[in-house]
Amino acid sequence: MSATSRTLRLVAPSGYCQNQAAARLGIERLRAQGHQIENSAVIERRFQRFAGDDQQRLNDINDLASLHELPDIVLAVRGGYGVSRLLDKVNYPALKQRLSGQPLAICGHSDFTALQLALLSRCGLISFSGPMLAGNFGAETLSPFTERHFWQAITTPQFTIDWTTDTPDCHASGTLWGGNLAMIASLVGTPWLPQFDDGILVIEDVNEHPFRTERMLLQLHQSGILARQRAIITGSFTGATLSEYDQGFDFSSVWNGICQLTGLPVITGLDFGHDYNTVTLPLGARATVQVSGGTSQLTLSGHPTLR
Repeated sequence: MSATSRTLRLVAPSGYCQNQAAARLGIERLRAQGHQIENSAVIERRFQRFAGDDQQRLNDINDLASLHELPDIVLAVRGGYGVSRLLDKVNYPALKQRLSGQPLAICGHSDFTALQLALLSRCGLISFSGPMLAGNFGAETLSPFTERHFWQAITTPQFTIDWTTDTPDCHASGTLWGGNLAMIASLVGTPWLPQFDDGILVIEDVNEHPFRTERMLLQLHQSGILARQRAIITGSFTGATLSEYDQGFDFSSVWNGICQLTGLPVITGLDFGHDYNTVTLPLGARATVQVSGGTSQLTLSGHPTLR
């Protein structure tokens, strides 16, 4: 929990928030901690399956460029689907001019990944892959792990995350990027996918079977993207149901196969993504990851931090 009162501006560029109670609970919790919430009307907004029509959801993003006073945090309400419909209409030059160098934390994950990577590609803006209003701050029980890592990431110029892994010892340095794997794969061949020759690619997903996960990673490999990476870090892959038909083909099979195919270290076990516990990661930050004796350490720096 942050001891400093912050201003959070809500945005809803994706799906309608079906769990209205969770969104309200998230706002209540944040206000109880002394924070100010802006633009809360977006929670109830709806058009078809979306959180408003395309123009309304686009305005959530483009309006950031014309705010007289910026919030501390721009927080996505939820994911779902909808950001992809907006990417060619985002005012990247105006957002770059207004937001570059500002102590602003833009945070979300899932479908929001597409916008985060587009902002990184077109504006050089570092944002945070982390909790959202409804699913995290509005969870039935708030995760102390998620909350602690969120405030650490957006207020600390350099921080280190430790976790256990079964990956052999390795070391890599480069630019951290990634997020939701399905959204990354959807951006291949578009101007919205960042191009890094020293990438440390972090991935997560939900409701994707191992064979679909492998297929998306093969797409990244066959399009030449994995050849430009230094390492892959795997987060949470939740919601997939394996069956007898799989005959042992699981996520470990995928990670081992990608490692053998590319020669890249695939560092497993990070609490990141669609799960109760998730770290918050700055996409576009400088990163060093080291595995030694079953312990992974990821050190991150160069990202915007709140004053």
